[in-house]
Amino acid sequence: MKIPLTKYGMPQVVVYPAAVLAAMIVFPLITAAFLPLWAVIAIEAVLAAILIWTLMFFRDPERSCPEDGSLLLAPADGRVTEVETTEETSFIGGPALRIGIFLSIFDAHINRAPCNVKIKKITYKKGKYLNAMNPKSGRLNESNELDLVRTDSPNDRLIVRQVSGAIARRIVCEAAEGQELAGGERFGMIKFGSRTELYVSARENAKCLVQIGDKVKAGLTPLVKYGVRDAKDVEIEN
Repeated sequence: MKIPLTKYGMPQVVVYPAAVLAAMIVFPLITAAFLPLWAVIAIEAVLAAILIWTLMFFRDPERSCPEDGSLLLAPADGRVTEVETTEETSFIGGPALRIGIFLSIFDAHINRAPCNVKIKKITYKKGKYLNAMNPKSGRLNESNELDLVRTDSPNDRLIVRQVSGAIARRIVCEAAEGQELAGGERFGMIKFGSRTELYVSARENAKCLVQIGDKVKAGLTPLVKYGVRDAKDVEIEN
C-alpha cells in the first residue's frame, strides 16, 4: 500500500528512513558473530518500528474538506488543549476565541487553512522550545503566525499560529503574503511534535463546536460555526 508522503518533509523524509534502512542492513552483519539471534531479531524489530513511524509521521492523507463557508475547520490534527477568550490586539484588535491544538508525534503534522482566506501577513518569531502541551508555549516558543482575512462573509480576521515544541525544531510554511487559500488547503507543517492555535473574533454568532480533550482532524473537523443574523440582528439557524 502506497503511503502518501508530504513534500514538506524533505529532506528528512528521505534521509531518516534511508539511515534506518542502512542500520537494519549493517547491524546484523557486524553483530551476528557475538550477539545471540534473539537479540539481533529484537533490535531489528525496533529499527523496523522506527522506520514505520518515520514514514507515518510524514504522511499526508488526501481529505475531502467540507465546502461550507459558515465553518472554521481545524488547522491541524491533534487534541484540543485550550478553549478560551482572550484579548488579541496585534491583528484581530479585541476579544478573540483561542483554540489550542496539541500535535503528538503520532499525529499527521500537515497544517491546513481553516476556511477560504487571504493571507495579510506572515510573522516568524524566534523563541524557546517548551513542551507544546504547556499553554505558555504559544507565547514563548518559536512560532510562525499567519494573519488571515476570510474571503467569505463575515470577513473576519483570523490568526493561525504554528508553534514548535520540545521535540519539534522545524516549522515549514510555504504560503506567501497576499496568497489566497481555500478551506482545508495545505500550507505547511511542523516537524516532530508541536501545537497549532486558531484565533477568531469573539462574535456572538460564532459558536465554538469543540471542547478540551476533543480529537480533531485538519481540514475535516469544524471548530467554529457562524450563525446568520437578519436585519433585526436576531440569530437564526442555517
